[in-house]
Order: sequence, then structure tokens, then C-alpha cells
Amino acid sequence: MEYVAFEPGIEVNGQTVYTVVDGFGSFRRLAENMLLEEGIGNRSPEGAYRIDLGGWYPQEAWLRAFRRIGADVGQSVLYDIGLKIPANAKFPEWVIDVPSAVRSIDIAYYMNHRKRGQVMFDPATGTMLEGIGHYGFDHKPGTRVVTSTCQNPYPCSFDHGIVTAMARRFDPRSVVKHLEGSCRRKGGMSCTYVVTFDS
Repeated sequence: MEYVAFEPGIEVNGQTVYTVVDGFGSFRRLAENMLLEEGIGNRSPEGAYRIDLGGWYPQEAWLRAFRRIGADVGQSVLYDIGLKIPANAKFPEWVIDVPSAVRSIDIAYYMNHRKRGQVMFDPATGTMLEGIGHYGFDHKPGTRVVTSTCQNPYPCSFDHGIVTAMARRFDPRSVVKHLEGSCRRKGGMSCTYVVTFDS
């Protein structure tokens, strides 16, 4: 299901949270106000929105902001925010093609979340702290199709945007489609996206 944290107390880094503002484009003031109302960031004495890009913010507050965006502004903005994630979040260095790009989403997801003050993925040891769900990955070598089943508390349209942006980094002509069946927007526990690519 969308917008419901799997565990209390999870935090998201400020650089990732900033994608909400970035994804609103020229309507950024609306995004800033929604985040402020959820207790994320503040305004300077001059009225400029401020968020600590290196800070950490409650996932539950971020999910409430997402719920409001989906209800008040629409799914297309959630998709646009997802498209901005690769430009604002940390990703592993071994990403070289569409399959590795889609595979990296899960690791990047954990690198940008914190549990009890500890980043949820340690690249040095490969240790991952569970508690936020996953971005699945399936690819048969030699094929040009990747499948990602996403089971996490974020909105379907947002994840569709993330998978699309990561695939198009390496193949601008790649196509990402939501597989029929389970969908978090309709109360399901997961959504599955099929990526087809040429190179």
C-alpha cells in the first residue's frame, strides 16, 4: 500500500527529499508549502525555503507530503518527482547499462534511508538493514527486458518515474510499463514494471 511506512522512525536524507521541490518545476512554492506543513525544512527570514541536503527527515512526514501531492496535484507530478530522483540521490558507481541501472535502485534506496541513526546500506560490507521494502530486479542475460517488482511504501507513479529515469540514462528509447495485476494505488502490496530496451 502507498504512503504507509513499514516501520516507525525511518529517516530519508535531505538531498532525496529535495526532489519533491525539484519535481514541481515552476510550481515549487506549492511543494515547499506542503513540505513545511509536514515539518520538513524551514523558511529563512527573507522567506526562502531551506532544507539541509545533508540532514535527515522523517519518512512518515515525507510520505504524508506524497499523499497530499497525489490527492491535490495528481499522479503526473508524482511521476515527475520520480524522474528527478536519479539527479538528486546517491547511486552506486558500478551502474553502466540498463540492467545494472535498474538493479542499483534498491541499493540506492537503502543508501538514502536511515534506521536508528544508521544508513541502511553499507557499501563497504554490503550489509543492508531491512525495514523499508525493496525495488526488485530480474533480468535474464542476453535479453533486453528487465522486471522490477516494487514493494515499498512509496507511490506507484513515483516509482514508475524512478525506474523510467534510470533506464533512460542508458537507453533514451527504453520503455517502462506497469504490469497488469497488483498495484499499490489500488491497495496491492506491490507494483511490477517491465523495462524493454535496445542497448
